[in-house]
Amino acid sequence: MIKIRRALISVSNKEGLFEFARALQQFGVEIISTGGTAAALRNEGIPVTSIFDITGFPEIMDGRVKTLHPKIHGALLGVLDNPKHMQAMKENGIVPIDLVVVNLYPFEETLKHGHTTPEEAIEQIDIGGPAMLRSAAKNYRFKAVVVNPKRYTEILKELQEQHGLISEKTRLSLACEVFHHTAHYDSVIANYFDSMQCQEDGTLPQTLHFMLSKSMDLRYGENPHQHAAFYGDFERCFQKLHGKELSFNNIIDINAAAILLAEFDAPTAVIIKHTNPCGVGSDAVLAQAYKKAFSTDTISAYGGIVAVNRPLDLDTARLINEIFTEVIIAPEFSPEVLELLIKKKDRRLIKLIADLRAVNDLEMRKVASGYLVQSPDQHRLTKNDLKIVTKRKPTDEEIDAMLFAWKVAMHVKSNAIVYARKDQTLGVGAGQMSRVDSSRIAAWKAKEAKFDMRGCAVASDAFFPFADGLLEAVRAGATSVIEPGGSVRDEEVIKAADDNNIAMAFTGIRHFKH
Repeated sequence: MIKIRRALISVSNKEGLFEFARALQQFGVEIISTGGTAAALRNEGIPVTSIFDITGFPEIMDGRVKTLHPKIHGALLGVLDNPKHMQAMKENGIVPIDLVVVNLYPFEETLKHGHTTPEEAIEQIDIGGPAMLRSAAKNYRFKAVVVNPKRYTEILKELQEQHGLISEKTRLSLACEVFHHTAHYDSVIANYFDSMQCQEDGTLPQTLHFMLSKSMDLRYGENPHQHAAFYGDFERCFQKLHGKELSFNNIIDINAAAILLAEFDAPTAVIIKHTNPCGVGSDAVLAQAYKKAFSTDTISAYGGIVAVNRPLDLDTARLINEIFTEVIIAPEFSPEVLELLIKKKDRRLIKLIADLRAVNDLEMRKVASGYLVQSPDQHRLTKNDLKIVTKRKPTDEEIDAMLFAWKVAMHVKSNAIVYARKDQTLGVGAGQMSRVDSSRIAAWKAKEAKFDMRGCAVASDAFFPFADGLLEAVRAGATSVIEPGGSVRDEEVIKAADDNNIAMAFTGIRHFKH
């Protein structure tokens, strides 16, 4: 146990600070503080000893240099049962500091504001704070160090129960939290500098830094015998409003639905099952958009994930409510909609709180000996990017249908085939080993839904290696095709399109999704 006599407090996050400092005073603790923190404490009537009174050296360079001084770090690093250390402290007038309460400049929070200049970001790199935290944490046998304001209550409770003392068990726990915190802080800074460099040369980082805190345990993984948890900040993009806890599979599907939804500006509804879209619809009226999405595959929609990119209105909510739906995602839920939907206790309601088009995180996948990392597939195609390769040019309506199908196809597992009109999917073929099988499945699904396929568009996420996939689309009724091109048999596929009066556009871009 150590007695807390002197505390150094220097925080950017002042949550709970004044109550904590007043409570320390009641235990007779001398409070030492810096710059803005000292001023804030004095404004609350809390006596403070300034850093200058300890070091005899003023804060300089806009506060960049204030705590980097032997009288501070000697007070933190001195080993109190080491006679040489104690003699050095005595000779240099260094008095031990028992408690360090520091949190760091908000570097990561500053980046989240968007459009942060390098100069603004660099000014939020804390130097003295991490140094004090690490010094005190290294010497945890004799120091207590607090980086997390949420632990103030716990510290005060122990001081109360132990008459101003803090146990080594608690000090070790606090030190552990400090090293995790500073490691994360440094990794965010390193990633930022990597990103500055990578923007210039178009490469990925030489070293990948990521340190994520567990934010929630999950009931199990993909299957009940697998353990699972979520690491990171789920609420950066989503907020759960209702329903039982999210599962591993729920979160994967929520992510897939939200990323697909971000492709569309018009009012749109998407229905996801096992990460694949089984229906997408757009319309000026959201309820009609949902009807279009649902009609693509009414069977697979059961137990799926529904996402809309407009506030969920009562008409649309009533339609969704007609079948069992695992998760409903929307940017807003009116009180009337919530009242209706929360009647089903197990269904999760998720508020979409971020524009995923602005999220540019690297994508990672674990393999046996490491991680595969890639930049996200955020290519956006416009009609001006299309290369028309057939004799017949597509109509404006066919171009709109091709672009709609293309947006959906890039989110379908390869091999991906999507039949669509300008505002609705008609059939989706996903994840087959052969592209012609995906074509047949998509056409079969469309016929099962009793769609009139004549005049529709078909999108293929990669080139047709043979004409057979295209001919399947022709037999289904498609009159326009959009695909990347680039096959050694492109001329054979183009000829098949010309022979059947099909308009075909090459994109030059492939969208494999393994």
